[in-house]
Amino acid sequence: MQALGLIEVVGLAAGFEAADVACKSANVELVGYELAKGGGFVTIKVLGQVGAVTAAIDAAAVAAAKINRVVSKLVIPRPNDQIEPLVGNKLTRGWTAPTPAPEPNPEPEPEPEPTAVLDSDITEVVEDAPLNTADAQSAAPKTRPATTARKTAAAKATTGRK
Repeated sequence: MQALGLIEVVGLAAGFEAADVACKSANVELVGYELAKGGGFVTIKVLGQVGAVTAAIDAAAVAAAKINRVVSKLVIPRPNDQIEPLVGNKLTRGWTAPTPAPEPNPEPEPEPEPTAVLDSDITEVVEDAPLNTADAQSAAPKTRPATTARKTAAAKATTGRK
């Protein structure tokens, strides 16, 4: 945080006027407002550069004083990091907790590319394989088709011959 500005006023209308004027008069970020219990106190919180926050809080005090009473105002340049939980807490209206950035997904490893097979890599040579289909048909063993074998077996069973 660079600078924190707080202005405490009586009444919600004076608080909204202070927040509006603060944001319009200088380059500040409105953190939100916090309602005090009892008394109708409203605290407006802004963040920004030291000069911008000082100008915004001074302008907000003048504008809120026209509507109701300004209780206090404060500018803290370069507040300690331990104050940050007090600035944005669950009681601060309008403030949203910062969401952590999602972790980047690790990129999947690329698949290895297939390597080319060279003739020198082949070690097994089959010499008995026929080179054309005519040689393949003559080299095949002579067998009967399965349907013929079943018909023959069925005929033997019905006639009683073996």
